[in-house]
Order: sequence, then structure tokens, then C-alpha cells
Amino acid sequence: MPSEHHRRLDRIDCARRNRRNPSRAEHVLWQSLRRRQIQQRRVRRQHPIGRYTADFACVELKLAIEVDGDQHEELKSYDDARDQEFARRGWRVIRFGTWDVLENLEGVISVIDEACR
Repeated sequence: MPSEHHRRLDRIDCARRNRRNPSRAEHVLWQSLRRRQIQQRRVRRQHPIGRYTADFACVELKLAIEVDGDQHEELKSYDDARDQEFARRGWRVIRFGTWDVLENLEGVISVIDEACR
């Protein structure tokens, strides 16, 4: 059975792989979040939180930002478990669908900006 240290290293490796292979929506959103473009807040991509990984995270505010693809309706129980784990650790979660990011980026950024205030 792997130790907690090894499980954490596995999560970090997984996050690194996901950063190298973002979805189109994640890539588009990252262009607006990187380099402290929202309220001068640092946002990280694929940030491990407990045994899960947030698509984007503002550690300072404990705010997780998730981009959900079409398959997420089928993964609702998984997402619910992740949200509960994040909340148990004091994190807020905001979710956007792929379509929202690709078709209404300005609206998505507005919601994130408000959450960062």
C-alpha cells in the first residue's frame, strides 16, 4: 500500500500532466487568469487539494474554479464528492461549463472577478 507521501507525489504528477494537456476551454480561461489579471490574485492551474485536483485555484482566497465538460452530468456524484472535500478543507468552488467559457468568456471572468472581491 503506497504511503501518503507517494500518493501526494502521484497527485502532483497527474496535475503536471493535466497542465501540459489542457482542454480548449481550460486553455482559453487560463489566458485570462494567468499573470494576476483578476484582482491581482495569483491563480494556479491543476492545483492539488486533498486527494483531488482543482482545474484552477486561488490559494490566497481558497477559491477553486472548475471547467466542466459535457461528461460532467454523468460524473455528478464524483463532482459532489470533490466539492464536499474542498468545502471540508475551507475552499469555495465555482463551476463553469465548457460552452460558458468558449461562448461567454467575459461573463465567466465577471463571475470570477466578483468571487475574488
